[in-house]
Amino acid sequence: MAPEEKSRLEKLDSILRSDIVREKISPIISRVCTELTQKPEALMTWEPIPLEVFDRALPIDIQSSWVFVLRTGSDTGAERHPNSHQRMMSIQGSGDMRTEQGGTWRSNFLISDPIAPLEQRWISIPPNVWHRPVIGKEGHWVVVSFHTVSAGELIEERPTVGMAGETKQMKYLEQK
Repeated sequence: MAPEEKSRLEKLDSILRSDIVREKISPIISRVCTELTQKPEALMTWEPIPLEVFDRALPIDIQSSWVFVLRTGSDTGAERHPNSHQRMMSIQGSGDMRTEQGGTWRSNFLISDPIAPLEQRWISIPPNVWHRPVIGKEGHWVVVSFHTVSAGELIEERPTVGMAGETKQMKYLEQK
């Protein structure tokens, strides 16, 4: 990992470790977990976190933050964000945030242990990099992600089923 990117993740990590921030995002996590429970067909649920929640200045390029809860035993499928760099931290549970590099999927198993090294809790995914969360059988996986575009502009792009090389784009907030 490049030193500049590691420094950015360390800053975000410090912000998310703050007791004040954790207290403020806890109700959001609870809501998103409850929503997943109420939608048995859903592989994941999400909600943006208002940037005012963060009591310290976020890096200037961070324009939105999100809580995602990913269902136990699921593979949510390949997606990418053509308009955003994503930085994601494992908050509760664990999972494998696979990334595609040169036509091969690479495992990035993340855990939520606060004393684990940064690289075992965080991942940085540049724009247009395919990624797919795969969650084990141990429980739902709760993550917080930061993006370089506003919540209303974050695009999710997925492969179109049965149409090689074609994709479908949607904005996350339009999927709610």
